[in-house]
Amino acid sequence: MLAPYRRLFSAKGSVGFTTTGFLARLALSMSGVGTVVMIASIRDSYALAGAVGGASLATTLLTVPLLGRLVDRYGQSRIAVPAAVWSALMSAALVTCLSLDAPTWTLFATSVLSATAPNVGGMARARWADLYDGDADSMHVANSFEQVLDELCFILGPLLAVALATGVAPEAGRIAPLLLTLVGTVLFAAQRSTEPRVKPADPGATRSPLRNRGLQVMMLVFLFTGSVFGSLEMATVAYTESLGHKSSAGMVLALQAIGSAVAGMVFGALTLRGTSTSRFIAGVGGMAALMLPLNLAGGMWSLAGLMFVAGMATSPTMITGMGLVMELIPRSQINEGMTLAVTSLLGGIALGSTVAGWSVERFGADSGYLLPSSAAVLALLVAAAGLAWLRREVAARSAESAPEADEAPEAEEATEPSAALA
Repeated sequence: MLAPYRRLFSAKGSVGFTTTGFLARLALSMSGVGTVVMIASIRDSYALAGAVGGASLATTLLTVPLLGRLVDRYGQSRIAVPAAVWSALMSAALVTCLSLDAPTWTLFATSVLSATAPNVGGMARARWADLYDGDADSMHVANSFEQVLDELCFILGPLLAVALATGVAPEAGRIAPLLLTLVGTVLFAAQRSTEPRVKPADPGATRSPLRNRGLQVMMLVFLFTGSVFGSLEMATVAYTESLGHKSSAGMVLALQAIGSAVAGMVFGALTLRGTSTSRFIAGVGGMAALMLPLNLAGGMWSLAGLMFVAGMATSPTMITGMGLVMELIPRSQINEGMTLAVTSLLGGIALGSTVAGWSVERFGADSGYLLPSSAAVLALLVAAAGLAWLRREVAARSAESAPEADEAPEAEEATEPSAALA
């Protein structure tokens, strides 16, 4: 099973940008939790902590796509490093304002201004696409590996943030991601041999990615997929608390992420069958089918098992989804397209968490799992309704890319030796 992954990392420089990028990606999964725990501990207000964290997330929905567009236009290192430095400075300002008991508005201001951490996960995927241009099998393995890394970040990040905030100091859970963002992004950008060169706009890039009907479908599907994740987290916290095991919520959620990571590793080793659109529909359908049994949970043990199983459809869905996004958009807009997809997920997570919190408070913890299962069904319905658009846009993009494939030998001669495969 590991053979495809060994071949994947035969590319020179792939280990370097993967390991350094992981640091920055881990920081993103720590920042939100670290901010909430820090403010709640020092100001003794979860309402204020949630409001400050929500303001930062809302700003991220605007800044991340803009940064993706700038990366496509000017290159990864020229944009990512200044953005990470600014994010680190504003994060430090947030911690300082809180420690000095500054006015509440300064917390909102510094938190909003710190929302410029670059999407290193998207930039890593862009590097894989540049290394394995045209190699569908290798890109399938790369997307699978990237999804497993995302799952690991979601498992480790919140746990580390909470452990630092409670075991060292409330500020430690926010200072650590600050440093990881800065160090990880700088080291990632220093891997210049694998940084994709800025590509001139091709015929498919004459319009904004937002006008791509296929990408519009994917963004809406990802919005509901994110709602699955956000509502699942809130429902699990509420349900475990109702059972008298609130402290076990993190363990139960970790089981879901572990199930997803295991499925991702196995899925990456499989040989691709069918079209990318049919695989995506199958993945979303599997996610909807495996989320429904969560409503049958009758206690901690059954919930733990069902969560592990439910997670096993998450990675295949995200792997095929991210791969499909890369097929839908021109290479010169790959970072912007990927960040738009991630933005939809983040928006869905915020939406799902908000609606689930209201639902649990109004109807009780036993009703919580109706939301993630319903959101998964809605994602499936949207994907099925937009299937024709997806197929049409993939076919159109393939036709536009055909001239690029004809020029591949000439481009290969111009490739720098440092980017060549070992």
